[in-house]
Amino acid sequence: MVITTEWFDRVTEELQDHLNSICEEYDQVGHMNINRASKHPRIEFFVSTDEEARDYFCTILFDPYNEEFYVESFDIELLQATRIILDDITDIIDAVHESFHEFLTHDSDSELVYLDDDDEEYDDDDEITIEEIDVEWETPEVTAFLIDDKIEVTYQFGVDSSNGDGVLRRVNRVWVDDEVLEDESTFTYKKDEASTIIAMIASHMDSLVGYDEIIDL
Repeated sequence: MVITTEWFDRVTEELQDHLNSICEEYDQVGHMNINRASKHPRIEFFVSTDEEARDYFCTILFDPYNEEFYVESFDIELLQATRIILDDITDIIDAVHESFHEFLTHDSDSELVYLDDDDEEYDDDDEITIEEIDVEWETPEVTAFLIDDKIEVTYQFGVDSSNGDGVLRRVNRVWVDDEVLEDESTFTYKKDEASTIIAMIASHMDSLVGYDEIIDL
């Protein structure tokens, strides 16, 4: 089976023009980030705050095996991940628009940074950033937690060849019927940070909750 991201690339090329017409408020504060570094490439949508931070309100993922876009959620009653398929660019825009206004209504506690129409330094191209990293993996995927045919969590360590950053890759796999839903994320850090991260985690282990406390085994 040939794996391709051609459909992902075609949609992302057209998406920004469509997003600008969602609504006036999104046009003023919404930003889009494309991440191709994962097995399932993703498009992340966020707003900037007055604290120079990013608040993400929607993530659209792309399954290159089935060539489909989707969003993930978690069913509290069933304790399992669910996948909502987005068949075309209209479905993607609707999902982003809905998530944006839900975020404004319920989740945003910070002052958002609005674009000034007279700001000469602003460039439309600044709304899209593309994150691509070339990682040399030093370990295979190591299983951190496993319940056969229910859930698996693995980690993999590598080094970003461009700047020497450590890269920790986490893959969460959940079995739903005959399908495996996969969510992947990466965390990067400098050598100077590693010992602090390890110490902070080790000293707070007792306050953490395990999978066995939230899943009916």
